[in-house]
Parts: sequence; C-alpha cells; structure tokens
Amino acid sequence: MHALLVEDDDRMAQALATALVQRGHTVRRVGRALDALRHVHEADFVLLDLGLPDLDGLELLRRLRTVCDAPLIVVTARCEERDVVQGLRAGADDYVVKPFRMAELIARIDTVRRRTGAPSGRSAERSTAGPSGTGGRSVRSGDVQVDLAGRTVTVAGLEVRLTRREFDVLAFLAGRPDEVHSREEILDRIWGDAFLGASRSLDVHVAGIRAKTRRPGLVRTVRGFGYQLGCPAVGDEDEGSR
Repeated sequence: MHALLVEDDDRMAQALATALVQRGHTVRRVGRALDALRHVHEADFVLLDLGLPDLDGLELLRRLRTVCDAPLIVVTARCEERDVVQGLRAGADDYVVKPFRMAELIARIDTVRRRTGAPSGRSAERSTAGPSGTGGRSVRSGDVQVDLAGRTVTVAGLEVRLTRREFDVLAFLAGRPDEVHSREEILDRIWGDAFLGASRSLDVHVAGIRAKTRRPGLVRTVRGFGYQLGCPAVGDEDEGSR
C-alpha cells in the first residue's frame, strides 16, 4: 500500500515513515499543501497534519476530498473538540491527536483501510456497494432518494454531496429502513470499532446528513439507543431531535 504522509515536522515525519515502511507500506512524504494536492492521486491512504506552512490543514482536507476518496486520517496536535468536529465534517475518516502511541496509530490505519473497502482508494473511485452489502438498489424516503449502487443522494430531484462516511451511515440505515440500529452496531459496521461509542464521530456525521439534506427527519434519533431511517417532509427543520 502506498501512503501519502503530509507532515512538515522532519522528526515526526521520519518516525511515521519508518513505522509505515516496517509495516510493508511505501511512503511519499510532503510538507506542503501544494505537494499534497499534486501527489494525492498516487495514494492508497493519507496521513494529514493540520499545521502546514502554506495552507490551513482543514482547508487542504476539504480540497483533497474534492479530488480523492482515499482513506484519510488527520494526525495533529489540535485537540479541541471544535477541531475534531471540523475535521470529521470536512471528510476525515479518523482523527488522532499528538502525542500518540505508534501502535495505536497503526491499528487505526488498519481499521480505516478495512472499513473503507477495496484497498485502492485513488482518484475518487467509489464502491458500488454500501457498507451493509445492499448495493444495486435505491431507497426512497419522502423526497429523498438514496442510490446505494451509485452512492448518490438526491433531495427533491437535486443531488446533495455527502462525505463518504456520511453516505456510509445513511446507506446503512437505508439498507434496512424498518429497523432501529444501535449506536454500537452502526459504529461496528461503519467504523469497525464499537468502542468509538464514547466519541462524537457518529453524531457529527448524522448532523452532517441532516444539515446537507435539509431534512433533519431523514435520520430519526431513538433516544438512549441509536438511529433509524426516518420519513422526512419538506420543512421538517424542527424534527432533528426526534
């Protein structure tokens, strides 16, 4: 597997590159956003520091997500909850705060690669099957159409762009729309780790789905348990907490 390491600190970059090579990966290390955009199409996965000299890392993350769908983990010293939420909303598959244990980071890399499907994530190539194995069909809820095979979402006939992880969550719920899914089940099936239940990652992505579709009722909260696909109506802005 080929990793793109976006890190401007030489010592950190050397330590990360050494660990990745020992795991059998090839590594291209860059220290600037422009170089990351130039080489991201080569990558099977990306490790991204947010403290870059030429561009804010969150802005780079957004730009990378417009041209590449490779698994991406933010590795940064920014530890405020706001930073974590912004990173996940911008399209990161995971968020690791420095300092960290190298073994933990490697385990997170393996988990992210496993849960994102095929090993090659280059050039925004998209899987034709949802995370629940329901590829090949389309699900409609109100005026929202979820195309599980094409990985697209339309609202009132207009396409809405979700991040890969947001779509994965919505596709999982749409694959079994009559069932209520626990947080642990969703985290295990989408993130590959039910212990992430203590994090806000799932909640952030659900909030992203509701905000981008402008249909808060599309994902129904079952308090104390989890989520279910809802049946939204136009103008249901007050239904997000139900």
